[in-house]
Amino acid sequence: MSKTLKTCVAAALFAGVHVFTAAAAAASPHGNDAEAQEMVKKAVALVNSAGPESAYKTFTDHPGGAFKDRDLYVFVYDFDGNCLAQGANPKMVGKNLIGLRDFDGNEMIKGQVALVKTKGSGWSGPYKFNNPVTNIVEVKKAYCQRGAGETIVCSGVYSGQ
Repeated sequence: MSKTLKTCVAAALFAGVHVFTAAAAAASPHGNDAEAQEMVKKAVALVNSAGPESAYKTFTDHPGGAFKDRDLYVFVYDFDGNCLAQGANPKMVGKNLIGLRDFDGNEMIKGQVALVKTKGSGWSGPYKFNNPVTNIVEVKKAYCQRGAGETIVCSGVYSGQ
């Protein structure tokens, strides 16, 4: 690190400013809030431009694509709780999961649908869910936004155990 960069980082830390670098993001096994929100915005844009069927296939069937990054992935439900796309577990697609509960008994999908119906977008959670990268139950929250018709498009952020 250059002397100038070290001085800037030290000054920022002294001032209480959080320093975040691209290298730190790449090294982190977890996605962050801003990355999840950006992924959802791009996913909704794809639904609007390519159509739901094509977009949902992209979210579900392309694990190395733009909609899967470390433990970030897109998932889509309709307002009845039917899974339309799932970037981490394609076996969930086509199932009605409105009553799905986390490991503490919280109704995740029902809460996400209610959030989108009332606010249009926002954070849902926290809840405990299996992280597909670590295969460990971790605390998670999901950023959800209304998609085409009566659907929710989400991406979740795992914060560890």
